[in-house]
Amino acid sequence: MAMVMAQQQRESSSGSINKHQLDGGKYVRYTAEQVEALERVYTECPKPSSLRRQQLIRECPILSNIEPKQIKVWFQNRRCREKQRKEASRLSTVNRKLTAMNKLLMEENDRLQKQVSQLVCENGYMRQQLQAATAATDGSCDSAVTTPQHSLRDANNPAGLLSIAEETLAEFLSKATGTAVDWVQMPGMKPGPDSVGIFAISQSCSGVAARACGLVSLEPTKIAEILKDRPSWFRDCRSLEVFTMFPAGNAGTIELVYTQAYAPTTLAPARDFWTLRYTTSLDNGSLVVCERSLSGSGAGRNPAAVAQFVRAEMLPSGYLIRPCDGGGSIIHIVDHLNLEAWSVPEVLRPLYESSKVVAQRMTIAALRYIRQVAQETSGEVVYGLGRQQPAVLRTFSQRLSRGFNDAINGFNDDGWSLMNCDGAEDVIIAVNSTKGLSATSNNANSLSFLGGILCAKASMLLQNVPPAVLVRFLREHRSEWADFNVDAYSAASLKAGSFAYPGMRPTRFTGSQIIMPLGHTIEHEELLEVIRLEGHSFAQDDAFVSRDIHLLQICSGVDENAVGACSELVFAPIDELFPDDGPLLPSGFRIIPLDTKTTDAQDTLTTHRTLDLTSSLEVGPATNHAAGDSSSCQNTRSVLTIAFQFPFESNLQDNVATMARQYVRSVISSVQRVAMAITPSGLSPTVGPKLSPGSPEALTLAHWICQSYSFHLGTELFRSDSVVGDSLLKHLWHHQDAILCCSLKSPPVFIFANQAGLDMLETTLVALQDISLDKIFDESGRKSLCAEFAKLMQQGFTYLPAGICMSTMGRHVSYEQAVAWKVLAAEENTVHCLAFSFVNWSFV
Repeated sequence: MAMVMAQQQRESSSGSINKHQLDGGKYVRYTAEQVEALERVYTECPKPSSLRRQQLIRECPILSNIEPKQIKVWFQNRRCREKQRKEASRLSTVNRKLTAMNKLLMEENDRLQKQVSQLVCENGYMRQQLQAATAATDGSCDSAVTTPQHSLRDANNPAGLLSIAEETLAEFLSKATGTAVDWVQMPGMKPGPDSVGIFAISQSCSGVAARACGLVSLEPTKIAEILKDRPSWFRDCRSLEVFTMFPAGNAGTIELVYTQAYAPTTLAPARDFWTLRYTTSLDNGSLVVCERSLSGSGAGRNPAAVAQFVRAEMLPSGYLIRPCDGGGSIIHIVDHLNLEAWSVPEVLRPLYESSKVVAQRMTIAALRYIRQVAQETSGEVVYGLGRQQPAVLRTFSQRLSRGFNDAINGFNDDGWSLMNCDGAEDVIIAVNSTKGLSATSNNANSLSFLGGILCAKASMLLQNVPPAVLVRFLREHRSEWADFNVDAYSAASLKAGSFAYPGMRPTRFTGSQIIMPLGHTIEHEELLEVIRLEGHSFAQDDAFVSRDIHLLQICSGVDENAVGACSELVFAPIDELFPDDGPLLPSGFRIIPLDTKTTDAQDTLTTHRTLDLTSSLEVGPATNHAAGDSSSCQNTRSVLTIAFQFPFESNLQDNVATMARQYVRSVISSVQRVAMAITPSGLSPTVGPKLSPGSPEALTLAHWICQSYSFHLGTELFRSDSVVGDSLLKHLWHHQDAILCCSLKSPPVFIFANQAGLDMLETTLVALQDISLDKIFDESGRKSLCAEFAKLMQQGFTYLPAGICMSTMGRHVSYEQAVAWKVLAAEENTVHCLAFSFVNWSFV
């Protein structure tokens, strides 16, 4: 009886405690089974509603003794703990990055202090030498250092190669972490915990060199594997072949490597390297991959193809990869090259003598690629259009870049040959009858009807044109330069000949484009996207058939602040189904800034000339600036390379070649017009530089044209009387009639045209100055001009009947009437030039 009463008292006590816990709302002790049930619900729904919590109590008997209010509190606490855990994890990651970056900055600071000490010692030594300077002393104190050359004769055995490898390792480490090279910070690159890394370029050393340091969340062996596969990340690398490999100490390897690199423009030969590559581990656990050139005749599998290459030199370069505490690696990258600038035209040599270009295209690209792969591996990268395979999209970008580089270089061993090349053409035509268009052999049969691929390409020099701005304009305003019917021809031909040139089905394009993003790199320096150009068929039976064109496109280098960055817009027609193994035929634009070193008068004059091989079209201000005005140019030049590829059937090769040449010339003309419009200091209708030596400013000439028109013809050129001041030039520039001015010298050449005049002649303002008046008229037009010329000079104006004239692209232009009048210089009251206005002109 006593035992029963005791048990009843314990039960009563327990019940009062549980009741207190539930009613008080302070805390509830959950069993393991209850926690497991709540965790399952939390996984499915971290924030259940009131109804869901009541349903949970009904479905789980083990939760029946817990009030809905307490369950709500449990979920609130659970969400709070989850948030705290994520924040702690994030802070831990940031702390690791900051610790690694701090270590990197401290090492950089130590290196700079050593460099300062070394410079102070050298400065003191030089002062002593200068104080006791004699000719003999100067000769004996010459401390020039030359880089030893290693040939295959010195390395005909593993011991010799190992000796070269150890020497290469020591020199590379002295550059990566020491003071062997005088490094200066890369302009525009700020170090910090959120930056990609620390970047530096060489100063006053032989060759061109760049260095990068950064933190990457990958293991050292994985990083080394990626970097050694240079064609996968270095877009300028055409091929890499390992000829000999044998083991070395510390589980390392020594390899003899032959590498081919694309030329970035059509104006220079490609480069190749014959190098020794040494991979080894250091005592501190770091992994090193270092490389240097060997002298000798090392070549690829096809020695005959080496004739298209210039052998360049790689000075000790490589990668130092150190593991970090908590995961990841700190990587040091050094690229030190001698690109043999003597082998390219003088105006292009800054491209091969600039450490900034090497840094952007090679060193920084390597570090960015590793970080991109690391983020893709961790799942941080999200892509558009439902694609969740970053490696596939990266492959598309690489295929576009590689195909565009192949088109620009046109290597013989790929099957390319020049077509009717006599050195006098501004546009180069290359033909390839053997190259396949498909990524896999499955599609090769469907394209077997094609006779081959034809590439029309050209390069030129642009003056004072920001590459990033120009590429952005070309990307966003395709209708300003592209012919959609040509795009339709390429797209249709790649669909196994649904129709072919010249019998294309008539299609009307709206001129609009829809840009659909696919993906981008971590810093948005490269965008991958699909462009849809909307088109509709004129034929009734095809009214409901889509005639849209789809282009796969990459756009890179749109950051105006990136020093030495190359800007590209590369695209290729694709099937709207977008198969992963679809054929790609890339075309596009590449603009590379030139880092000019000299500013003498001869170079200033040279900067105003283009380099489209034989053409002398000027794309910058044509005036020879005085010494005081030369600063306005600042020698900001860039090389523009254009390449367009077209498939063709064997019996249509000549037709396609003619079409391609005309099309690329029209694209060049459009790009030059755009470049003139966006140049900050070039000739623009809103500013007033001189049009040619001895000419007035554009605004002054516009006043003379309008005043002379009113004086001779008794009427105003513009209908509105309120057109005065600066707005007069704007109205003249946008006048619907083509207005052109020519000089009085023999033969008369054009010195000015408004926008309609440039469009009619299909030229640019500066190229206009190479066109003479008689060249634009046909035979009957020249006779009419000769008959009316005396009247023009006597009474000051005349009317020419309707006729035909010729554009610079060979197209016929009809006009209803032409008015000619003398333009008087207001100050001297003399005839400055002759003006022509072509009314209601159109292409025939």
